[in-house]
Amino acid sequence: MINVKFYLDKPDKNKKYPVHLVIRQKDVQIKVATGEKINKKDWDTKKQSVIGDCPDANEINAFLCFLKHEVEKYFETAPHSHFTEKKIKEKIQEFVLSRKENVEPKILTEEPAEYQNKQRVTFIDLFAGAGGFSEGFLQAEHGNFIYDFLVGSDINENCELTHLARYNYQLGMDAEFLRQDITEPDFLDNLLAKINGRQVDVVCGGPPCQSFSLAGKRKKFDKKDDLFSHYLKIIRKLRPKYFVMENVKGILTKEKGKICEMILQEIRSIVDLEEFPQLLAFVSRLKKNEKDQTFLLECYNQRLRFEMSMDTQLEQLRESYLQSVENRFKQLTPKIVDYKTSKTDIRINTIRRGFSLLKRSQELASLRSKVIHEKNACNLHNDFFSEDFDTFLTAIDSATIIDRVHEAFEGINYAKQYADDVNDIVKALEIYDYSFDECVEGLRLFATKHKCLEEFENLLLQIRLYQIEKPFVALASNYGVPQNRERVLFIGCRKDQQLIKNVPATVTEKEKVTVFEALYDLDFVGNGDEKFAYENVDLKARYNGSTEKMLNIIKKRAINGKVESENGMTYAEWSRKGRLNGRFVHAKNPFYVRNFDELGNPIAHLVAPLHNHKTSKQNTEVIKRLNVILGEGDYADAKKKLRALGLDSDKRNYNVLKAEGQSPTVMTIPDDYIHFASPRALTVREMARLQSFDDSFVFQGKRSTGGDKRKSEVPQYTLVGNAVPPLLARAVAIEVLKHIK
Repeated sequence: MINVKFYLDKPDKNKKYPVHLVIRQKDVQIKVATGEKINKKDWDTKKQSVIGDCPDANEINAFLCFLKHEVEKYFETAPHSHFTEKKIKEKIQEFVLSRKENVEPKILTEEPAEYQNKQRVTFIDLFAGAGGFSEGFLQAEHGNFIYDFLVGSDINENCELTHLARYNYQLGMDAEFLRQDITEPDFLDNLLAKINGRQVDVVCGGPPCQSFSLAGKRKKFDKKDDLFSHYLKIIRKLRPKYFVMENVKGILTKEKGKICEMILQEIRSIVDLEEFPQLLAFVSRLKKNEKDQTFLLECYNQRLRFEMSMDTQLEQLRESYLQSVENRFKQLTPKIVDYKTSKTDIRINTIRRGFSLLKRSQELASLRSKVIHEKNACNLHNDFFSEDFDTFLTAIDSATIIDRVHEAFEGINYAKQYADDVNDIVKALEIYDYSFDECVEGLRLFATKHKCLEEFENLLLQIRLYQIEKPFVALASNYGVPQNRERVLFIGCRKDQQLIKNVPATVTEKEKVTVFEALYDLDFVGNGDEKFAYENVDLKARYNGSTEKMLNIIKKRAINGKVESENGMTYAEWSRKGRLNGRFVHAKNPFYVRNFDELGNPIAHLVAPLHNHKTSKQNTEVIKRLNVILGEGDYADAKKKLRALGLDSDKRNYNVLKAEGQSPTVMTIPDDYIHFASPRALTVREMARLQSFDDSFVFQGKRSTGGDKRKSEVPQYTLVGNAVPPLLARAVAIEVLKHIK
């Protein structure tokens, strides 16, 4: 039985009393300084805590309580051979010294000299989540190039908390963070304020796949709808040299590939405004030579001017465009219907109201946003209400309005001599809603007709601001990540930069990092347990009879996963040491906070060598179930045996990790995975290892959540599961540095 107490030692020259920890066990007594100093009047010996007016009393008490708990837990779990004064002092001082280093101000915080003169490539990270892109980009360097992180952005506060803790407090960077919905009207202005006039070389981020849909064909409207268009709006404004957009593999086949084509079309529709007047002049020349369709060419001319305008000016151009088409309709009306019909007919009224609705695009967009917000606030999904809401949202979409106008014209019995006029009005409204690429397709017909197609195509090469061949599928395990996670990457390259078609793999099939390599050294945590320091894992005792086989799985590697027998380190060693380049040698020790209040007070930081390594408390039945599944190696194969033992479950899926292979895609629910050697789910740290996050990257805030809270909260497990693997991001970042001018 051990006794752990605190006492005040002799005061220093400032009459501050150091708080010491004393451990008594039988005849053994061990004293260790905690690093905290207080006034004598602020110490309550009976309560073993700081009281009175002492600053940071709560934080100091929390640290002392943490130390006491860790010492008691150490005596409960460590082998008796470790109960020496030296080992116990080392254990306590590991926590004390790391905390002291973080709290005390450092005199030297500049980057090492070899990094101060390197060229900086700037980037921002949108839809940043945990910061997988940010982490990978800051790990990357090539030649004399490294990255500077300007701004991260996401809608959730735990994303911001984790970013600020990592990049501002731990690494000492001055990166900004914008916590705001990208669809809000002032998002771009706020982002520009954060960027503060600095050039942005690279934009990275992945709008969620729900945001991709075809105009007028939407069947689902949620808060993630239309994020892609807002992402491209930022690209248009910032004009980065490269942008990287990642998404799930399913985006390639969504709506039979039409979504992928739409994305490429929208990217190619981003124009170089400096060169754009040449295209307008070309259309004007076509109009002079055209005899039959000058009205439509003027429509193309007006529509193209939308690309050069934003906000108020754009709305004025849109209204002017619609007014010119409406004037054409007003002139046509008395020719195709009589006066009484023009005032009472539902078809004529539909056309008139269609123009009115299209002119109020801003108001409808605001209404649309509010309805989607309310739909999500009330969780309208799979009920009698959701379809009605979606029908209304579809009805106010510009493409639907134009379809209705077209339908109304078709119902009017007008003379054939006015067919061309009707077709021109309908076509003009379609042009109004065209993307730039659709305008190009229409103008290409005119260019062919007037035998100037080659000139037109050459002009387009100058006009298009970004070039992109096609997206490619990146398998994370090809880049040193112990996970078979597939992501689709769209890399847009500004026309003055070299085209990037893919990102070469960094490891061969035989060199891929295994689950065992990623996790074996963390397998010292029990059921309902939490560890804050590394412990030795006795592989001989753990894998009796197969130790040599398991040891042979562990390989020395370069930072990118490439096998490097002589000078390399194991994947686990890289995870402990960290993969950030040498500019961050003055980084603070890893720490955890629960909220922003604790983040702003370094005394409140829980500083320890290891974080996020906590298991859930599973009952006996669950442990038995997991043991059966682990023994069978597969959930489907284990179901019959589970039923026979009365251990079957309604849970749809369990994935048993294979030690010698790669994990499946890491998602956000830990119970979906069973450790390869223990009947338990994975800890946040183990999932982070499978994603290739360094151990020094601490996921802040709540560990997990459930039910409806999953829609609004982003706890640690969700941060990990939704992230881009940093080693994949690192490979992308290096490829950009290899090509950038």
